[in-house]
Amino acid sequence: MINIVLVEPRIPQNTGNIGRLCLAINARLHLIYPLGFMLDSKAIKRSGMDYFRYVDLIKWDNLSDFWEANPIDDNHFFLSTKAEKYYFDIHYNNECFLYFGREDLGLDIKILESNKDRLLKIPMFNNARSLNLSNCVSIVAYEVLRQNFSKLMIE
Repeated sequence: MINIVLVEPRIPQNTGNIGRLCLAINARLHLIYPLGFMLDSKAIKRSGMDYFRYVDLIKWDNLSDFWEANPIDDNHFFLSTKAEKYYFDIHYNNECFLYFGREDLGLDIKILESNKDRLLKIPMFNNARSLNLSNCVSIVAYEVLRQNFSKLMIE
């Protein structure tokens, strides 16, 4: 299963869209608190439509608790504009964890520094600083799905 890890997301519409995506590709969504919104907000309901209640969702009080239950190994990947490697240059197992940071700050610098060998980016041109969070999750999650489609369809 693909695991999408949102670390302290701030925009409910992004999380709603990502939840919908997770349901569509049979991925699990991990939300690391604190969030910048209430999960029962109208914006989540509007962007997640009626799908969000069916999402395989796990909420975590903090990243330490998440890592205690899901220790970092070679199947954990951290997305950042500060990475050197591209997301499409990696082979993903069908059981992987994809981390995405806050919309306004990205992942904490300490996380990036301690996981340099698992840091990935999406190519961008014309001095674009970043892409929308839900777009980024879609791009990378569908690459994992593409690489593991036959294995994921059997499960």
